[in-house]
Amino acid sequence: MISQLPKWVELGAFILAFIAGCVNAIGLLGFEHQSVSHLSGTATLLGIELLSHSLQKILHLIGILVSFLVGASISGFLLHGSTLKLGRHYDTALFVECVMLCLSSWLLFSGSFYGHFFASAACGLQNALATTYSGAIIRTTHVTGIFTDLGIMLGSIFRGEPLDRRKASLFLFIIFGFVLGGTAGVLFYTEFLFKALFIPAALCLVLAVIYRVYTKSHS
Repeated sequence: MISQLPKWVELGAFILAFIAGCVNAIGLLGFEHQSVSHLSGTATLLGIELLSHSLQKILHLIGILVSFLVGASISGFLLHGSTLKLGRHYDTALFVECVMLCLSSWLLFSGSFYGHFFASAACGLQNALATTYSGAIIRTTHVTGIFTDLGIMLGSIFRGEPLDRRKASLFLFIIFGFVLGGTAGVLFYTEFLFKALFIPAALCLVLAVIYRVYTKSHS
C-alpha cells in the first residue's frame, strides 16, 4: 500500500513531475506543437497521418512512439522488483535521462529532428522509473491516470469509505509539480529555446547525486 512507501517519495514524485511538465511544455512549444511526455496524442496523430500518406510524418511519429518504448525498456533493464527502496539504480536511470535530454537539446538546437526521439525516450525512461510500487500507481510524465485515481477516491468517499490521505497528497504533489513544470518550461523556452532542455537535464543530474549521497549515508 501507499503507506509502505518511503517518506521521500512525495518530494521525488514532485520533482520528476516538474521535470516532465517542463519537457512537455518545451515540446508543445517547439516540437511542432507535439507532446512527448505521453503518447495518447502522438498515437492519435499517427492514426490521422496514416490517411494523409505522408511517409515522412508517419515514420517520425512511429519513431517517437518507439523511442518512448526504448526509454521504458532501459528503465526496466536497470530497475527490477516491485518495491521502492534504497540501493536500486534510480541514480543510474536519472543520469541516463540527463544524457538523453542533453542530446535532445543539442540535436534540436542544431536543427535535427532526431532530438524529438531522445526527448521521448527520456520521458519513457522516467515514466517507467516509478510506475508501480506497493500497490500505488505512480505516473510522473502525465496526469490523466492521476486525475482518474483521484476521481475513484472521491467516489469511494461518497460511498462512505475513508480517505487515504497520503495517497491523495501524493497525487496532488504530482499534479502540482507537472503544472508548475509546464509554467517553467514556457519561461525557459522563451528565454533559451531548445537549450532550455539543459535545465530539466540538470535537475535529473542533481536528483541522481542527491539519491546516491542519501543512499550511501543510510546504507
